Amino acid sequence: MAALPYPSEPFTIGDYLLKSKLGESSVSIVWKAESKSSGQVVAVKQVFLSKLNRHLANCLDCELSFLSSVNHPNIIRLLHVLQSESCLFLVLEFCAGGNLASYIRSHGRIQEELARRFMLQLGAGLEVLQSHHIIHRDLKPENILLSGPEDDLALKIADFGLSRSVDPGKYAQTVCGSPLYMAPEVLQFRSYDEKVDMWSLGAILFELLNGHPPFHGRTNVQLLQNIKSSTCLPFSKLILSQLHPDCVDICSRLLSVNPVDRMSFQEFYQHRFLRKGGKGGRGS
Repeated sequence: MAALPYPSEPFTIGDYLLKSKLGESSVSIVWKAESKSSGQVVAVKQVFLSKLNRHLANCLDCELSFLSSVNHPNIIRLLHVLQSESCLFLVLEFCAGGNLASYIRSHGRIQEELARRFMLQLGAGLEVLQSHHIIHRDLKPENILLSGPEDDLALKIADFGLSRSVDPGKYAQTVCGSPLYMAPEVLQFRSYDEKVDMWSLGAILFELLNGHPPFHGRTNVQLLQNIKSSTCLPFSKLILSQLHPDCVDICSRLLSVNPVDRMSFQEFYQHRFLRKGGKGGRGS
């Protein structure tokens, strides 16, 4: 797909000066921007409306509805929404710490106690999604932003561009997400529910502890084969010997191939591994 055209020089939308590009997809660009009136640094997601098919348009509606109704320390905050003739601009809080993927690249695998702290925060954010019956469908380190000082990082779930609302007992069918963090039922084109986010959470926990995702494959078919043929999680013996059994248990139950056997959110939040660390989140 050809790259989307966008101005090479800073430009203004409303009160905001869009200065430099932070990221880009086939339908949107995320800019680092600044309020001209207050000097506040923000992120602005520019969505090209003409690039949206029906599925992505519905996801955008879900993203706007959800983010405009929540204010939680572990969910990226939507500040304003602006619109031009061809684009929608979502003004979001700016997280100077980058994303969890870059954190893992620079720090390598992290210690179990820090992984617990990170999981508690992601669990607190997921609790908000669960209460709104929202499935994120693209949970991965690139979509988890970091804010605050290095010794007290706040994790914020971001990029709800593939999210959708699914009522209890109902299922979704659209194949979407990032394969390395995608639940096997999605890779198999089967109907799915909110437990796909629990698989992604398990893949993130495994990556935090190991420095790499749990399963790989040159194609989605090979990736699925590797997942289904695995009899246990591919921890290295050295790392496994350093982990508490509770840590291994929660990771294994999150990465259960059969969604019926996979840990639910309620089971996740009550698991011994997390309860050792006290309550999740960083306040409200």
